[in-house]
Amino acid sequence: MKTQDKVWFVTGASKGLGLSLVKKLLAQGFKVAATSRNADDLRAAINNVADVFLPLTVNLKSEDSVSVAINETVSRFGQIDVVVNNAGYGLIGSLEELTDAEARENFDINVFGSLNVIRYAMPHLRAQKSGHIYNVSSIGGFTGSYPGFGIYCATKFAVHGFTESLAAEVKDFGITATVVSPGYFRTEFLSSGSVGNPENEIAEYESVRQSQQFHNEQMNGQQPGDPDKAADVLIEVASTPNPPVHLFLGSDAYGIAYDKIDAVKTDLENWKHLTTSTDITA
Repeated sequence: MKTQDKVWFVTGASKGLGLSLVKKLLAQGFKVAATSRNADDLRAAINNVADVFLPLTVNLKSEDSVSVAINETVSRFGQIDVVVNNAGYGLIGSLEELTDAEARENFDINVFGSLNVIRYAMPHLRAQKSGHIYNVSSIGGFTGSYPGFGIYCATKFAVHGFTESLAAEVKDFGITATVVSPGYFRTEFLSSGSVGNPENEIAEYESVRQSQQFHNEQMNGQQPGDPDKAADVLIEVASTPNPPVHLFLGSDAYGIAYDKIDAVKTDLENWKHLTTSTDITA
């Protein structure tokens, strides 16, 4: 199969990395099904009604909605080759502050929405014995050392974990899976429409308030990552015969990942005498 013959299915495509990716794909001649909460937003953002573009209104929390979108894609293009679970949103608040409903909503979109897409895309990928699944996590899905990001990081750690399992489960079908861990990219991710704050803040959490202020007022618009370059990387990696299970994006993510690896190594060695003392001995 020629690379441009592949059909891409991209969630969260009306802005940010998803929008950059869809624009790049269409410019290169790929067939693209793209989802958003409102397909009109996609039409306005893409301004392309050609036969190679299928905008879809999808509620990722609804299995029925996801199933319909997958079936429409296959009906329109005959197949699905690359799935990009990109939809998600940030949530800043301490674990004590965030309500059960606020936490569950973040999991519903960031975790269970992706699982819904995987569940309904996999039968088609298995039948054709090929395909690639990108699950977009975050560097916050590799290290959680950010005050106020506990729930968000938990959702992205979940994405990291189930992608590793997915990669092991589907390799016998000729399917590959990659967890994508971006650092800070200059998108709308830190804007009010893409990041939530707790309804009931607790004043004592000064470090969380500082984190909120930093991300909402200082970091927003100053992120070092270029989403267009990230889209180029995703397209290139999807064309390789052996894509990685782990793909970090951004020089900041690269450095942070090594900081986490070094910290884990330090704890392993400093506490090795206790770690290895728990085995049953004869």
